[in-house]
Order: sequence, then structure tokens, then C-alpha cells
Amino acid sequence: TEIVIRATRTTNVLGEGGRRIRELTSVIQKRFSFPPNTVELFAERVTDRALSAVAQTESLRYRLIKGLAVRRACYGVLRYIMDSEARGCEIIVSGKLRAQRAKSMKFR
Repeated sequence: TEIVIRATRTTNVLGEGGRRIRELTSVIQKRFSFPPNTVELFAERVTDRALSAVAQTESLRYRLIKGLAVRRACYGVLRYIMDSEARGCEIIVSGKLRAQRAKSMKFR
């Protein structure tokens, strides 16, 4: 069984000397009760990071955690996505944005 893990930073998946990927392989083997030495894990770099929704949500998340303003963070991510020749993009952020009352913002 071959499993491909797509990541923006493959070094984090592989670990020091491939230690982490071996640990992941053994965990998957035990969790899903595969026979020994039948699971192979591969780490693959995401080809275009700007067009990966998961990578961009992580980027936005870290910007907001650092304390960057919501509009500035969203427009920065939006600009990065659109500069990589995407057709369109919409970012929806909802919850307590700076104020006590919850609200929802859309960026297009």
C-alpha cells in the first residue's frame, strides 16, 4: 500500500534521517492493522503552494496568530494567490474579529 503525503515543507515530514516518516509508517500500520512491511509512505512537495487551499489557510492562520490585522492578512494572502495566476479567490473569515461581537468578512 502506497500513501503519498503532500506537504509544503517535506523536511518536517521526513524528520532527521527519515526518522519521522518511519514512525508515521509504523503508526499507520498498527492503527489500520496492515500486515508488516506492506505500507510505504512518500513525502511529495506541493507543486504550486499559492494554489493550495490548505497551505494558504495555514499561512493566514499564522498571520492572524502573530497579531496582524484581519484585513491586512486576508488581502496579503489574496494578493499572493492572485499573483500566481489564479482565476479567482474568496476568503471568508468569521468570528470575533477585534470586537466583542462576532461578524463575518468576505474578501474577493
